[in-house]
Amino acid sequence: MLKEALLETPHVKYCDHVEKEGRDFFKVIQKEKIEGIMAKKKTSIYRDGDRTSEWIKIKDHQTAEAIIAGYTEPRGSRKYFGSLILAVYENGKLRYAGHVGTGFRENTLKEIHTLLQPLVTGKMPFSKKPATNMPPTWVKPVTVCTVKYAEITDEGLFRHPVFIGLREDVTAEELRKYSSGAASGIIAPNRNVPSEEKGVRKKPAKKINGVRSGPKFTNTDKLYWKKEKITKGELIDYYLSVSDYLLPYLKHRAQSLHRFPNGIDEPGFYHKDAGDNAPAWVDTVAIYSESTGKEVEYIVCNNKETLAYLINLGCIELNPWNNRTEAPDNPDYLIIDLDPSEKNNFKQVIEAAKVTKEVLDSLEIPTYCKTSGSTGIHIFVPMGAQYTYEQVRDLALILMQLVQKLLPKTTTLERSLKKRGPKIYLDYLQNRQG
Repeated sequence: MLKEALLETPHVKYCDHVEKEGRDFFKVIQKEKIEGIMAKKKTSIYRDGDRTSEWIKIKDHQTAEAIIAGYTEPRGSRKYFGSLILAVYENGKLRYAGHVGTGFRENTLKEIHTLLQPLVTGKMPFSKKPATNMPPTWVKPVTVCTVKYAEITDEGLFRHPVFIGLREDVTAEELRKYSSGAASGIIAPNRNVPSEEKGVRKKPAKKINGVRSGPKFTNTDKLYWKKEKITKGELIDYYLSVSDYLLPYLKHRAQSLHRFPNGIDEPGFYHKDAGDNAPAWVDTVAIYSESTGKEVEYIVCNNKETLAYLINLGCIELNPWNNRTEAPDNPDYLIIDLDPSEKNNFKQVIEAAKVTKEVLDSLEIPTYCKTSGSTGIHIFVPMGAQYTYEQVRDLALILMQLVQKLLPKTTTLERSLKKRGPKIYLDYLQNRQG
């Protein structure tokens, strides 16, 4: 009705909308290089001047690699530097690409400033001095960083750039070589420059005598298992001793932290956002949370230092996401959790696992199992990140319906503990993001 009423009103234009297909609509926006979309709760109303979580602006931020050519003096309460002066290679020649002053934490400001001091030079790397709002300090143009931005201006500058992190895996020389193939002179990650982790923030590494420093361990004598007399320090030592086996399954995956800072017998809590307290050398990835309407910075465990940091936080168990950061909606595995009640024995769990394998074998689907705690079994089916979480979850439900029909006396699809009874719960609901 509103649309028809506005047809006769030349000064007011009806703004059309898309319902329920927001993700697909945003993909079209990205393809067409449009700045972004507005998303709102259907029942909400617009209130002039009042910002609420019911109306959200979702921008399509581009990301690219840039070279740090210098920095400006800080203003006000800002310490170390105000902005980083950015440069890109265009046809093999370095040119000014703007400056970035947002996206930094205080500890990041200090570490980048320290990192750049040995590179300070009196020589400006451009043929023409760019306009800066504060006096510049020039550095040798060898350090690469990633920025996200709204668009490239007609002058070839980043518009609304935000600092993401340093790229230790990409050199300025590599960008120079690639620049001959980039019309704009700006090299985007995951396109022209190899990068395994889409969206992961590579933060500056603090180095001591050429070696990156790790976490400071606290309260290592605290008993995490009081009965067995096992300390926090022993848990850290154990995790580091098996890190070569663990890290391939942790790398490039967001971590949902389950922390037990007072040991296994005391209540734990979940912790998602890395927060300002996370060290600068810990990689993070920003993931949009539909429940809060905000981006959450999840820790990504890519090395031993980060693994040790997580255990020092009290993460007795580790909970990596089922997808890698470069495939946000595509899990690597389908997971089934055979969760027995107190009245089931492990022999019955093994029987359920074998029947599950028989079903999968009949469909010529490879599968693997592992123990999960003291009484259950997890079953993994490789998906190769080819299907969405919804597709994988639907397949898991179908498979478990077949198993339940074959073992009706000992298995159930009933999630409620009260209604489940003395049966093994065929949990297929672990196949969802997070």
